[in-house]
Amino acid sequence: MSGSADRPFLPHFPVELPVPDLRPWLAGNLLPGVWSFTAAEPGPHVALVSLIHGNEIAGALLLSRWLARGLRPARGRLTFVFANLRAFARFDPADPTLSRYIDEDMNRVWCGRVLNGPRQSAELQRARELLPLVESVDVLLDLHSMLWPSDPLILCGTTPRGQVLGRRLGVPPLVVADQGHNTGLRLIDHSGFSTPEGQRTALLVEGGQHWEAATLATLEGCASALLRETGTLDLPPALPAAAPPRLARVTRTVVAGTHNFSFVAPFRGGAVIPHRNTLLALDGETEIRTPHDDCLLVMPSPRTMRGHTAVRLARFLGPDEA
Repeated sequence: MSGSADRPFLPHFPVELPVPDLRPWLAGNLLPGVWSFTAAEPGPHVALVSLIHGNEIAGALLLSRWLARGLRPARGRLTFVFANLRAFARFDPADPTLSRYIDEDMNRVWCGRVLNGPRQSAELQRARELLPLVESVDVLLDLHSMLWPSDPLILCGTTPRGQVLGRRLGVPPLVVADQGHNTGLRLIDHSGFSTPEGQRTALLVEGGQHWEAATLATLEGCASALLRETGTLDLPPALPAAAPPRLARVTRTVVAGTHNFSFVAPFRGGAVIPHRNTLLALDGETEIRTPHDDCLLVMPSPRTMRGHTAVRLARFLGPDEA
């Protein structure tokens, strides 16, 4: 199965970003596609991960540019990861959705039972290769982008420490606490980052739509904020945020139960529906309605296959809520 299996009747999406030339970085200095640098001064191990999905090139473009500039940590250890190189090798701007993965979604395999089990795939092989590195990381930022129109956001999982870090970064200003997907664990859901009693923290930033220049700028702003926050780099103070950070918690994950799931309007991710019980979609004959007032729509997918997440519905939390 290829990465084209979950892209039925997709429209054409222009690729505004240059395709990164990763040839200088393929060998890595730790693992293939992995570069790691340690400073003389102590500090946390921070990892920036790109290409968990092979067609999400903005994060890879950012990391390749930082490597070319010779970026090194002032404190601790800094690691750059180009994750799914095999899928990226297929990337074609004329058909940019094709190279999301080779065999399966690499952001659904990070459960210990799966990683240690007998199942084989290109993505599992790579995840197993990266696992010792992942287990050594203190703070991880997974760089992503989105297919459908949506405001950028940070996904922080369920831990309070993730919520705090996401808010402190402030770029992008929307932070969403969620429990992931029913089809498998994301990298940020790996037990090393998601256990309540731990200290290690992982965030996933969705910088905007795939292949747009604004998405690259958002990812750079978020990654820079993380390196500033962790003390990994000595960076000038951030400019005042355009908007104060807001935290929302997912109250319902809507999974398509039929092949006939459809929204009643072309909703954009980040839209806020003012009133409870507003009709959002039809899943066959089942109505999907907002469960509360001021309902935030998180990454609605207008072309959703049965068993896949169609949208997450979230409620904004106050400054003192967690």
